[in-house]
Order: sequence, then structure tokens, then C-alpha cells
Amino acid sequence: MITVEHLTKYYGRHLAVNDISFTINDNEILGFLGPNGAGKSTTMNMITGYLPMTRGTVNICGEDISRNPVQAKKNIGYLPEIPPVYPDMKVNEYLKFCAELKKIPASLRKEQIDSAIECLKLQDVSKRLIKNLSKGYRQRVGFAQALLGNPKFLILDEPTVGLDPEQVAEVRKIIKDLKKEHSVIFSSHILSEVSAVCDRVVIINKGEIKAIDTIENLENSVNTTRIINVRAKTSAYTADVVIGAVDGVDKIIEKSESDGIASVRFSIIGKDTDKVQNDVISALIAKNIQIAEIYAEKPDLEEAFVKLVNKPAKRNTLKDMVEEMQANTPDPENSDKNKEDN
Repeated sequence: MITVEHLTKYYGRHLAVNDISFTINDNEILGFLGPNGAGKSTTMNMITGYLPMTRGTVNICGEDISRNPVQAKKNIGYLPEIPPVYPDMKVNEYLKFCAELKKIPASLRKEQIDSAIECLKLQDVSKRLIKNLSKGYRQRVGFAQALLGNPKFLILDEPTVGLDPEQVAEVRKIIKDLKKEHSVIFSSHILSEVSAVCDRVVIINKGEIKAIDTIENLENSVNTTRIINVRAKTSAYTADVVIGAVDGVDKIIEKSESDGIASVRFSIIGKDTDKVQNDVISALIAKNIQIAEIYAEKPDLEEAFVKLVNKPAKRNTLKDMVEEMQANTPDPENSDKNKEDN
């Protein structure tokens, strides 16, 4: 498990990440969703130890990333937004170089490199110079180096940026397959991408966590109005009367009739939508009305996302403001030195 507690990052006076906490469980795909500039990459860089935090802790499999970085990083495979590849190296040479950097035992290197190449479908380009590869293949090479060392956690920052639709679909499948042996956290600002592969989602905006939950729960939490569609063997008028009389039905949105089949679309407000839907079914059956179809429309993920990212920001505590002032107060020794240098 990765545990992130009270993670905070200032760039000068700018608060990039504001006191966020969450966990990444074993064999879980956790999406980190937010608009551009929300603080996703900064958070990823702090979790991996690439960037120092202003305050907070990141604990990876029992190891603090700040106190025991070498041990903690053994459990992490990291793919930054810009893949850390060397253009003048061949793919297999680069992966061998990365395996040596990660201190993978010599007896295991070939096996792990071959496995990464197979997983990312790099067999046909393994002996080509990286600079001659397409952006999609360079992204795969960066992904392959993250797999070396068989890390428990894979941290992927915008792994599908710049890829064509076919390549995006392939990367999504790879991420899903990796869940069998790894936990994956990846950032994205693309709603459909996160919705397609994630078990849970962290929504972040302006450095603050707005929500942590499954996609379904997040959709339902902000979309309190549910739309239900019913098709039944009766007249539109009768269906309107019967359904409209059920307690919990908000209003009939539209109704029509064709070949003796009524189609009714109505809304339910509140969280107890299953009960109301069942009451509608019971009411129709009580009137000997045969139901051809009934289903709830899926909530609008985009609407949920917009509402969540625009939640009011929390106010900083007095302690936070004091620490911010201290963080941005010049060190007298450095100030004197700067004067001497000038």
C-alpha cells in the first residue's frame, strides 16, 4: 500500500498541492483526474521522490520516501509525462541500461527486458534507435522501463498523451492487464480514459482533493436527479397517470405512443432511486400493464466532474498561513551572501 498524508508543496508563494491525503491499495487502478494545472504531476513527482515535498509523508510498503528513498523506490515503476528515453540508444540497449541502473541482478535482466518488450509489443523495434521511433513507440519504451524490476506500484503520468486512438486502446488494455500483479496510479485530464480503466478516482483541482470514490458513486453523489425510461403495453395517457401517481416520481419529462406501446421518460430526485423504480414496476403490474422495458439513464460523468472540480476551496488554517510565511521568509545568511555576491 502507498499512503499519502498531508502532502503539501509550495513553489515560492504559490501553493501547488494543498494538504492532500489518500491511499493506493494492492491490485488497484487509481485514477488521478483533474484539469491541466490541477497539481497532478507535482503530486506524482513527490510520491516518487523526484520532487521534495514542503511537508507531509509518503509511505510506500512501509518505507518513508523521504527517509528511506532507495528502499521505497524499489517498489515503484515511474513513467513521467515526458518519457525519460535516450534518443541515440537502441530500444534494447536503453532497457538494458535501465535494468543496470535499477540494480536488477544480471541473471534476471534478460528475462525482465524480454518480458517488458513482449508486454509493450516492442519486438519489431527493439533494435532500432529510439530517435527514429514514433511518439507512440517512444511512450511504450518509457512504459517498458517502468516495468523493469517488477515493482509493486506503477505510477504513470498522462501515459496516453499524443497517442492515436488505436494506441490509446492498447495502453488501456495493458494497464488493465497489469492490475493482476501490480497496483497502478495514473493521472489524466481525460474523463473517458479514467472511467474506462479505474477502480477508484481521485479528483483534484487547484492542488486540493475534491473527491475520492468509484466513478459510479461520484456520478450518483452529484447527480441527484435520475432519469428512468419505461416502455409498456398501454396508452401514453394511462402510463402517464399510473407512473405519475407513484410516490417519489418527480415529473414526466416526455411520453409517446406507437403500435400500442407507450414510452415514458420520467425523473426521480433523491438517492432511493431503486425503490421508486420498483414501486413504478409494481404500480404498472397492479394495473395489469405488461412492461416491455425499463432502465435508468447513466448519470453524466462530465457534469459530475465539473461540479466537483468547482467545489469551493477550503480555507487554510492559521498554522498553514504561519508555515507559508516561514517558508517564504528569506534566510538571513543567504540574504547576506547574496548581498556580498552582488
